[in-house]
Amino acid sequence: MAETEKTVSADGGNSLRTLANLWPYMWPADRLDLKMRVVWATVFLVFAKLILMSVPYFFKWATDALNGKSDLTGLLPAFFLTATMLVIGYNIARILQWGLNQLRDALFASVGQYAVRRLANITFVHMHRLSLRFHLERKTGGLSRIIERGTKGIETIVRFTILNSVPTLLEFVLTAAVFWWGYGFSYLAVTAITVWAYIWFTIRASDWRINIRRSMNDSDTDANTKAIDSLLNFETVKYFGNEDMEARRYDVSMERYERSATQVWTSLGWLNFGQGVIFAIGMMAMLIMSALAVQRGEQTVGDFVFVNAMLLQLSAPLNFIGFVYREIRQGLTDIEQMFDLLDVDAEIKDAPDAVELSVGQGAIAFNDVHFAYDPERQILKGISFEVPAGKTVAVVGPSGAGKSTISRLLYRFYDVQQGSITVDGQDVRGVTQKSLRAAIGMVPQDTVLFNDTIAYNIRYGRPDASDAEVNAAAEVAQIGHFIRDLPDGFETKVGERGLKLSGGEKQRVAIARTVLKAPPILILDEATSALDTTTEQDIQAALDIVSQNRTTLVIAHRLSTVVGADEIIVLRGGEIAERGTHAGLLSQNGLYASMWHRQWEAIQAEEHLRHVRENDDMGVVIRKPPAA
Repeated sequence: MAETEKTVSADGGNSLRTLANLWPYMWPADRLDLKMRVVWATVFLVFAKLILMSVPYFFKWATDALNGKSDLTGLLPAFFLTATMLVIGYNIARILQWGLNQLRDALFASVGQYAVRRLANITFVHMHRLSLRFHLERKTGGLSRIIERGTKGIETIVRFTILNSVPTLLEFVLTAAVFWWGYGFSYLAVTAITVWAYIWFTIRASDWRINIRRSMNDSDTDANTKAIDSLLNFETVKYFGNEDMEARRYDVSMERYERSATQVWTSLGWLNFGQGVIFAIGMMAMLIMSALAVQRGEQTVGDFVFVNAMLLQLSAPLNFIGFVYREIRQGLTDIEQMFDLLDVDAEIKDAPDAVELSVGQGAIAFNDVHFAYDPERQILKGISFEVPAGKTVAVVGPSGAGKSTISRLLYRFYDVQQGSITVDGQDVRGVTQKSLRAAIGMVPQDTVLFNDTIAYNIRYGRPDASDAEVNAAAEVAQIGHFIRDLPDGFETKVGERGLKLSGGEKQRVAIARTVLKAPPILILDEATSALDTTTEQDIQAALDIVSQNRTTLVIAHRLSTVVGADEIIVLRGGEIAERGTHAGLLSQNGLYASMWHRQWEAIQAEEHLRHVRENDDMGVVIRKPPAA
């Protein structure tokens, strides 16, 4: 079964429909071993219930034997009719029934866990298929909590519907048959009314509790989102000394969770009390009927004991039916948001006739491209330009001009609303996303690393790369010497989001993994804008090496990084305002020249300030000029 298979929404809490959609995972077409486990678990389930029905009979026979009124006299040898042997038989039957139940659960364990793993994997894969827009609008903490609860909810539904609902239903049928056959329709009627009232009350009360549970889940999700968001921004919290504010925000959510959780447990107490009252009334009625029958001589004391034992035996699955229903309903509540996620369609999909991208020279062309994240705010307004094979084209402009949008469109995180983007003449919308992204290497402004080793993060560019290739990529990115000086070398952990490394070190790791990927097309999306001037120059030297003989698109804020570009595109308000070489644009004395002069003055001021600080550190006294 393909991992892309879609599960159905948990609409209306329909447990039977959910079970029907879970069934392919509990009866997998390609796993004969798991099917056989289901079969044997079912066999043991039936045998366990049949043996369970015999347990009260042993109790009845033992009681009658003690009274000298055994109705088995003549059917079995006297040795087997002694109270001692019947008590032994009673306990042996209980042990066999317990053993078969445990064997059933053990056989079914791998089946249930397989279903959980498959569905969790489908959800995980689906999350990666969803668009960048979806993930930018979601909160990571809340999303992870939804998936966590949903996975547990799936396990609950799988386990309780198969391992508990079916056995309980079978026990009800067998119990009803025994009462009807042995004691008449009146006993069957009281049993049926008691069970119906019990289940009706359980369903009504549980449905009431579901809304409370949903409120508790919402509060839990909100609290978890705030906690993760605060911890991810640990340094920012410390910068502004806002620990108390963060604690108050978190406590507000936890206070709502506390109220809802208290209501959940209080309502559970009322539910259990109501169930107990209903069952006690039914049990009282049947025991009175049996006691009167004993007084009339129609039944023996053993029959009275038998009725009591059967009712006590019935109370367990009855009580469990309430528990199972609550667990299934609560499980459905827990996974309904997870199923909602599975129902979200990917914004960007491969076309039905999509083909693999065939990269020859790697030339890129934007042809009259229009794009807007929001229909009321146009970002790109009909831009057209080319990046010839093996050449470097830079896109610059003020903030909000649409520079980074260009890289996102080329990577096909979004689709253009008008016009086209081509690679070697192939529209990116007509090729598979996987083949398109395999041909492009990205060095972003904000490099986020995995919380693993430096080697893992570099090898992420090509997971099957050898250690020698990883080392070579590090050398090209000019980070090899730094790594070798670390105590653990390439096995050094970089921390959450790579926070144990400096900005420049993270950028070099990003460059190294792009080198290892060895793509024919390279995107540098403001790769040095967050670095100081000295670090920028070092990183730029590494980038110049990487971009040689590659089709390179540079998205830049700092104009000093694009001086050597073959062409510079200047955007303003989503349109191309100017284009040309660095020297040509300066000679035009337009927008580019204005930006260049402002940035050059800022760089000069930064260099002067750094020079002053260095001299101050060396003990040189810098005297202020006298006041005019």
